[in-house]
Amino acid sequence: MKIVLLDAYTANPGDVSWSPLESLGECAFHDRTPVAETVARCAGAEVIITNKAPVTREIIAALPDLKYIGVTATGYNIVDVVAAKERGIVVTNVPGYSSPAVAQLVFALLLELTNNVGHHARSVSEGRWQSCPDFSYWDSPIIELSGRTLGIIGYGDIGSAVGRIATAFGMKVLASKRDWKTPPPEGVTPASIDEVFAQSDAISLHCPLTDATKFLVCERTISLMKKSAYLINTGRGPLVDEAALAQALNEGRIAGAGLDVISVEPPKDGNPLIGAKNCLVTPHIGWASREARVRLIEATAANLRAFVDGKPVNVVG
Repeated sequence: MKIVLLDAYTANPGDVSWSPLESLGECAFHDRTPVAETVARCAGAEVIITNKAPVTREIIAALPDLKYIGVTATGYNIVDVVAAKERGIVVTNVPGYSSPAVAQLVFALLLELTNNVGHHARSVSEGRWQSCPDFSYWDSPIIELSGRTLGIIGYGDIGSAVGRIATAFGMKVLASKRDWKTPPPEGVTPASIDEVFAQSDAISLHCPLTDATKFLVCERTISLMKKSAYLINTGRGPLVDEAALAQALNEGRIAGAGLDVISVEPPKDGNPLIGAKNCLVTPHIGWASREARVRLIEATAANLRAFVDGKPVNVVG
């Protein structure tokens, strides 16, 4: 079985093993693949593994041997799943592998916004503490999380992991979920989206990107937020109207934002959030802990193994 990995570098720049996949067939690894080179690289392949390299209808039509597309991510919009289904090609994704890592980043961003650790550490390295007349100084408010309210929009694997950490910090948790099939855990209060925006001291986004959730954070919902509130987005960039959020930050209408995702990645020059007041932007690193990427590769191989055994799992589309 010929297996082609189109953009292997993103999941594994060399610090973890591909052996789970290599045990299943002949693997061709490509760090990155331009769309124009995909068909040539995948000629004769039965399996394509991709993270962000597009697999379009035209590519699928040009690969008669293709039987399976594995996405090394939870989101799978880079694959034309309709075209794949028409051809009987199975498409799978990997849900849940990054939940601990993303939840940890949520609080890394929130804690940096509330404690300004990086700023204060830099001030010490620049000599400010050495010349300070007092034993201690701070030049921005230090905000305790205990007793404050965290609003979570999307209470799935990652959202619930964030909720558990928030509870450990002594926070109250409001959660908006499309369907509460089981009662929420102790300490979590169900709420509407508008209630989350209006009542929370910090809001963390974990809902899927759909037509209904695109620009969920917009001028209207921002206007509901407390002036002292923070927004954290480790979900999908287009959940946020970037121009509206940047304007609110620059005008001081909310206290700050921490974003690991934006609408176009890598960002284009002129993205209004880069350089906005009290806005932290990280380069989509929430999923990238070594532990999470090991789980990702193992789960990708398990998906393919299940397909080979005639019992496919995590099928999308």
